[in-house]
Amino acid sequence: MSSPAAWHSDPYKRHQLRYWDGEHWTGHVSDNGVQSTDDPSTIPTPVGGWPTSDAAIPTTNDSAAKIQSQVNVTAGVLPTAAGGGTLFTESILVVNQKKKLIEIVNEYAVYDQSGKQIGAIREVGQNMAKKALRLLTSVDQFMTHRLEIVDMTGAVQLAVTRPAKIMKSTVIVNDPAGVEIGRIVQDNVFGKIRFSLQAGGHTYGSINAENWRAWNFNIQDSTGQEIARITKTWEGVLTTMFTTADNYVLQIHRPLEEPLRSLVVASALTVDTALKQDSRGFG
Repeated sequence: MSSPAAWHSDPYKRHQLRYWDGEHWTGHVSDNGVQSTDDPSTIPTPVGGWPTSDAAIPTTNDSAAKIQSQVNVTAGVLPTAAGGGTLFTESILVVNQKKKLIEIVNEYAVYDQSGKQIGAIREVGQNMAKKALRLLTSVDQFMTHRLEIVDMTGAVQLAVTRPAKIMKSTVIVNDPAGVEIGRIVQDNVFGKIRFSLQAGGHTYGSINAENWRAWNFNIQDSTGQEIARITKTWEGVLTTMFTTADNYVLQIHRPLEEPLRSLVVASALTVDTALKQDSRGFG
């Protein structure tokens, strides 16, 4: 059994990431984005030997043409100048959830407008008991969800936590060192859903559903000016009914300062985590 060459969580638990060359674990490792070497021959062979799907950076194998169609046709977003090729420098991000009949681990790939994958979102911190509960029940909203937004080397760019909720969601956004950047706080339960973008006791903006089913959102700054937009892109009735795939296009209208930029980037994920986990019929 083999897996394509890529960076993965270190199975030896000595570093954050270790490079798999397609056949063997190598001595190339990475911690907080800094690469170094570590001889794996001095450590016992990890159980399994090869990477598992839970450890890998998730991809959806979407074609560039499909991503471009999502942006230009389905979401109706006109092409813009390319950014710096990172999660924080592109004005258009496409977030596609990995298709699964049953959702046990949340996995998303993040693309730029041309269809190049520039990052991923992966759920972390799930034990076997939690996976079994998600498989057998529909209690996602009562569970805490922790996700990492990573670049293509696997380095964490943002960490997102949505604590267990009853009615309203609060999503906590941290930097790679674990320092809180801000929070995305659900303001209401009924009607068009609205979230506040908060940091350090200040409200920097809001995320506003444009219909009661909360498929599309506009994001405004503290003055009420629209600065970004999230559009759900459909893959057809059968895909939507029988898999967990949720796909979104995030369009950022102008360069944003921190903490607003990080909160807006994180919002493309939290719209799905905060709302869609409750019910596929009433998100």
